[in-house]
Amino acid sequence: MDRLDNTVRPYAWGSLTAIPKLLGVEPNGEPQAEMWMGAHPGAPSRTARGTLVEVIEAAPERELGEKAVAKFGPRLPFLLKILAAGAPLSLQVHPNLEQAKEGYGDEERRGIPVDAPHRNYKDANHKPELICALTEFDGLCGFRDPLRAADLLAGLGVDSLKPYVDLLHAHPEEAALREVLTAILTADPEEMRHTVTAAATACTRLGGEYAPYADIAHHYPGDPGVIAAMLLNYVRLQPGEALFLGAGIPHAYLNGLGVEIMANSDNVLRCGLTPKHVDVPELLRIVNFEASDAGVLRPEASPDGEEVYETPIDEFRLSRYVLPEGTGTHDLTLDTPQILLCTAGAVKAGEFELAPGQSVFVPAGDRAEVSGAGTVFRATVIV
Repeated sequence: MDRLDNTVRPYAWGSLTAIPKLLGVEPNGEPQAEMWMGAHPGAPSRTARGTLVEVIEAAPERELGEKAVAKFGPRLPFLLKILAAGAPLSLQVHPNLEQAKEGYGDEERRGIPVDAPHRNYKDANHKPELICALTEFDGLCGFRDPLRAADLLAGLGVDSLKPYVDLLHAHPEEAALREVLTAILTADPEEMRHTVTAAATACTRLGGEYAPYADIAHHYPGDPGVIAAMLLNYVRLQPGEALFLGAGIPHAYLNGLGVEIMANSDNVLRCGLTPKHVDVPELLRIVNFEASDAGVLRPEASPDGEEVYETPIDEFRLSRYVLPEGTGTHDLTLDTPQILLCTAGAVKAGEFELAPGQSVFVPAGDRAEVSGAGTVFRATVIV
């Protein structure tokens, strides 16, 4: 078992205070957006034996287990994060595995540098992800029913939105959503800026269900993603609730602190709320235009106290243990690699005392016992 020393990424949308508060340290005046735990080459966790990338590369089967290496290759297939949104993230989707392989191969053949700002696919992997709220957590996830989206847009009383309202009424569901999103993202930029400004003013005046979009527009004035966001389900997670984001599901995190886990990939196609590249044709190829509810997940409890967030993929499995005072020791030993993260209280994992925000890596098969009073998230894989 290795204590992890993890990097905090200072993205502009990060909260100034949420991660410092969790860690019990003073804010440094900069946004602190994500703390990464894992073996992603961009910011691998550090251990007494070297970075987690180096540790795994030196002995993949020893660290990950034979079954995990056989299924996923000699790498940790997930990345665990603490995510702290102080402002809305970009509106985005992720490709499925086949789309990622195809898109990555195409851009490689065309010689587009992997760090080029207009490159879509940084690797050949998909990026399903799960966010579990530690505080109240606001987000957008999946398309609303088109008629509900039409009512929301119509309620703003903005004349330039009327064509979108008509389209949402006039077509079958998926065609309606596709046509409206296409129209929003390909509209004349100057005309769209005026539309977004008028819509933002109306959202501020109306408040209520429009308040989140007024806040989005405050952070991204004139961005067509403000209108696109109104096509999506708004959801507020309570602590312990989660969202699973599968391939093609448009989403954005708006505000709050959570534990996020994802397949180890950087593939993101953006729809708006960003100054970064938006590849509209490729985005429209990837987006799933089926309307659905947000699908809030609550953990399934097992007899040993483990609460599992069930998802349909194998690259990661997230669960948590809420340990009351005096419950003794829990044996968490598995034949797969694990990261154990404390988010509340004081927990002992093996020889290490963990405070909130601290974590350990447990190689496959190593004994993993936890005790104390607090909350521990367990990240592993399914083999």
